This record gives sequence, C-alpha cells and structure tokens, in this order.
Amino acid sequence: MSGAAVARGGNYDSGGEMPEITMDELVPNASGLDFSVMDDAVGYRLRRAQLAVFQHFNEAFSSKGLRPTDFAVLLLLTDNQGAKQSEVAEALGIQRANFVAIVDGLENKGYIERRKSETDRRVQSLYMTPAGEAYLEELMPIWIDHERWVLEQLGGVAERDTVNRLLRRLYD
Repeated sequence: MSGAAVARGGNYDSGGEMPEITMDELVPNASGLDFSVMDDAVGYRLRRAQLAVFQHFNEAFSSKGLRPTDFAVLLLLTDNQGAKQSEVAEALGIQRANFVAIVDGLENKGYIERRKSETDRRVQSLYMTPAGEAYLEELMPIWIDHERWVLEQLGGVAERDTVNRLLRRLYD
C-alpha cells in the first residue's frame, strides 16, 4: 500500500475533488531505514494499516475532538442500550480500568449515562442519552465518508469483506 495515492478525509462533499496524499505521508518513514525485511510480516502490515486508518479517522473527526474509542462506544450502544459496562469494555478489547476513564469522559459530556442494574446493584449498565444520540447522528456522515475512504483503499466491497474475514480469523 505504501506510496498509493489516497484522498484526504474529513468533512467534505463526497462528489468534490480532494487533495491527494500518499500512504507514506499519512504514516511516514522518517528514519530512512530499509523495511524490506518486514515485507511479509503480517503484524507489521497490520500495525501500519491501523496507523493509516486511525490517522485518517483522527483527521476526519478532528473538528469534533473525538477519539476512535469514544466513537466505538457510542456506536456500540446504539443497538445495545443497557449493556453492562464490563461487556462493552470486553467487546471493544479495552481493559476495565481504562474503560472507566472513557465512560467518565462520555458521561461528563452528557452523551451516555450509567445506571445500576435492577438485579445486581454492583453492575453498571450503559445508556446513550438523547444528547448522545443527536451527537452520533451528527457524526455518522463523517464516519460514512471515512469508511468510504477505507473501502477505496482496499479496492471495493469484495476486498473489504475478504480482509474482514481474514482478520476475524486472528481474533475469533
């Protein structure tokens, strides 16, 4: 993927022209090191891909001050209102101690709320607030554009589905 031209993301009219940048500009190799020995290293390629996708996400959402993890929590709660805090953390692969700070931040912004479970008072359930739902609705066009960018980089829906299927083998 290195050197492939990619369109800069963000709030834009998807029909408009975007300035072109290369993958190396998104995740530059400033060291000048020869990485050819790692050409077949899956972990290295996954990490480079993650950096490029997160860089694009961060640029696209920069005006919203939103991190990928915050967005993932909001998105997951849309169809999982009342999910246990520990379940959401596990589903996103986040340690519970780190997840508490994420939930605190979203709760302080008024996007989600914690409620004690009616059956087990030790359990915290998470709910998106109306403000959180409105905020997520505002974010969706940005996310759709970001996902469109990822799809373009992969070469289309069939390639995306293949990548997703292969990646699931590594963690399922």
